[in-house]
Amino acid sequence: MDSEYRLDGPEAAPVLILSNSLGTSWKMWDAQLPWFTQAFRVLRYNTRGHGNASPGDGKITLETLSNDVIALLDRLEIERAHFCGISLGGLTGLWLNRYAPTRFNRFVIANSAAKIGTAEAWLSRAESVRQAGMKTVAEGSAQRWFTDAFIDAHPDVVASLIAEMKLLSPEGYAACCEVLAAADLRTEVANMTRPMLLIAGQADPVTTLNDARWIQERAPAATCCTLPASHLSNVACPAEFSQQVLTYLTSGAIHGLND
Repeated sequence: MDSEYRLDGPEAAPVLILSNSLGTSWKMWDAQLPWFTQAFRVLRYNTRGHGNASPGDGKITLETLSNDVIALLDRLEIERAHFCGISLGGLTGLWLNRYAPTRFNRFVIANSAAKIGTAEAWLSRAESVRQAGMKTVAEGSAQRWFTDAFIDAHPDVVASLIAEMKLLSPEGYAACCEVLAAADLRTEVANMTRPMLLIAGQADPVTTLNDARWIQERAPAATCCTLPASHLSNVACPAEFSQQVLTYLTSGAIHGLND
């Protein structure tokens, strides 16, 4: 399957690949571009079923989504890259750390977990969107993604993300819900050998700080920091998120936040 992607930043710079969350697109990283393109050639892509990317034929799995990343790197003749993913994108990064570590230098895993939610909840959501479309689940996403204070202060940002989500393919979204229902990397964390920065939102009800610390305690080379955000921390705290990622990927040091 050919992925939908775009490249920004200096052609000779190291590559940083960005992986979006469930229900969003590569546009969710727009605020990071001025920061990340200072040091990296930024490769954004849309996960299957998001943006204009087809979910493909048949059942997809976390391995499918992860192998899409490897195929994209091969297609663009990129031998190694850094990887930053949020939520479903972060789970993709965990799989890649476990099963394709030689293709990556460092990982940033934001607002994610080795197992996100329950199979029953994801399968119920998949069935719901197939029957009723994206409107209801989209309208309920703001409270999962952001704090009430952020929603009140930035209504235009929230409205834009919700409007984009309503346009997603229900089948593509449902297929990724089924990926999350089945994905469970908890027994694999100890074998994720590449360095990782785990970013957790202090008010995240979906993937909690405890989820990030659980990985940190078991992975060989992981560190953790927190941001004053809910689930989409890169959108809620664009400057702080970008600074932490840049610092980690360029020097490995974490400044100004909790380890």
